[in-house]
Amino acid sequence: MGIRAWQEVAGVVGIFVLLTCVITVTIWQVAASIRAKADIAREAAYQQLAHRAVSTQEKLERDLVEARSQLTDLQSRLTSVEHVLREVE
Repeated sequence: MGIRAWQEVAGVVGIFVLLTCVITVTIWQVAASIRAKADIAREAAYQQLAHRAVSTQEKLERDLVEARSQLTDLQSRLTSVEHVLREVE
């Protein structure tokens, strides 16, 4: 093998290494892009879940206030009934 043959081998190996690097970087970037899209989708799902949780908590708070109001009204009515019953005795 002469010098020219070694140059050709070195050239082929160099091109092979260059193509391998380009393909590796391309695959790496595509995978990073796919991961970023998945992260965005997951973040949107978390935001939707958080929004639903806040909405549910607000509804529960309104229901609790209403129940407390009804309980206070029921207590006052019961007190009135007890007072009437004491007067009847």
